[in-house]
This record gives sequence, C-alpha cells and structure tokens, in this order.
Amino acid sequence: MGSETQTAPAAGCADLTGDFGFSLMAVAHAYRTAVSSVLARVPRGARGFQTLAAVVEGDGPNQIALAGYLRIDRTVMTYLLDDLVAAGLVERRLDPADRRRRKIVATRRGVETLRDLQRQVSAAEDELLSVIDEDEREVFRALLARLARTVAEGEPGGPSCEVDSCDADADSCDATLSPGRGPG
Repeated sequence: MGSETQTAPAAGCADLTGDFGFSLMAVAHAYRTAVSSVLARVPRGARGFQTLAAVVEGDGPNQIALAGYLRIDRTVMTYLLDDLVAAGLVERRLDPADRRRRKIVATRRGVETLRDLQRQVSAAEDELLSVIDEDEREVFRALLARLARTVAEGEPGGPSCEVDSCDADADSCDATLSPGRGPG
C-alpha cells in the first residue's frame, strides 16, 4: 500500500492500535503525511515552520534559546536560520539590551507566511482529526498539549525561549518560559 495508512493489520499481523507507542507513531506518520505538502513551502519543512512560529509568537528569542526550546542542535539551528533569513522570513537583529547578542525577529513576510501556513496546517489537522467529533478534538488537543508541556519541562534543560536566560557567551540556557500559542 505504499505510504497510505492501513485501517486493519496486514495479513498475519496483530492489531497494535491499543499499544500507546504504535498509536503515537501511526498518528505522527499520518500528521507528517497530511502537512508535508503544505510545509514544503517553508525552508526545512516542519522544523522551519516550528522555528518561524516560535519566532513570530515569541518576543525576539536568540538563536541559542530557539535551539534549546525546539530541541534542535545549535549548529543545525544556524543553517536553519540562514535558510529562513535567505527566504526573507526572519532577520537577525542586534539586541538593544546586549549588543553581543542577536535577536531573531520575523519579517512582515514571515508573519504573513506563518499565518497562511497555519490556516493550511489547521485544515490538514481538521481532516486528520475528522474521525473524532469537535468536542473530542478540543479535549484531545488540550491533553496532548498538557502532556507535551509536562514531558518537555521534565527534560534536562527544559524548554526555554527566554532571551535573557542565556549567558552572554551563549553556552547555557537554563530559565524556562511557557510557550505562547504554538504553531498550530
């Protein structure tokens, strides 16, 4: 069947949909498939989208804070931001509070692109979640967000997108900030 999602186990296979890990992977795969064509418009796909959303919804985070918050290797974040800058979606600006740092700021084009992508991703999500009713979707999203926050906060170095939480030499980021609305 290729990349299509099967609704029943393949011949001879057990039904694993009751297994948390299997179900989580199946939903994640279906999500990636549903949004991949939409997110192909932004450099680096889903990672670029998440980064753009964190920048637009945030308050001028720096590169190290973004990398920590999004769990992206710092060197990879450099290239990702280079691509977003080249696409005209974000800019690196000197931080007026500390000229040794640069804040990552969305451009007008970046904000407009994000809003358009969010509408399209939302439509894809609605299609994916169409098997459950509207009230169940809200509960599902709320529970998933709570689980994600709890898991992320429990990880060493927890999520941080706080500009002032990083040392001037950018070696550490240890304060936490609950994210805004998020990319969805």
